[in-house]
Amino acid sequence: MKNKKTLVIGATTKPERAAFKAIEMLVAKGNSVLALGQNTGEIAGIKINTKAIPVKNIDTISLYINPSRQKEYYNYIIEAKPKRVLFNPGTENPQFYQLLELNNIKYEVACTLVLLTLNKY
Repeated sequence: MKNKKTLVIGATTKPERAAFKAIEMLVAKGNSVLALGQNTGEIAGIKINTKAIPVKNIDTISLYINPSRQKEYYNYIIEAKPKRVLFNPGTENPQFYQLLELNNIKYEVACTLVLLTLNKY
């Protein structure tokens, strides 16, 4: 599996949360990971940023925030020009799908954890 530079938006230090597990699994499978969340902390050696930092060469952005919170990140995500955006369960957002399509950014409604487990990430 090749390294896919991934930005996780909605990162948290709560081990029971899917975003936490996804970061752990992404790192374990050899992916470069950046994390953005509401609170600082660290997961599997990855520092959680609380401010949207400039990013380049992002393969995947994995969303763990609900659609109403996504709005503040629309421009940030589009400007990052990822190859794809993953909408994990509970983050589905048809309005954002349209914006991504207009900017030629692919998206998938899929669970990062399932994709990683099935080696389809």
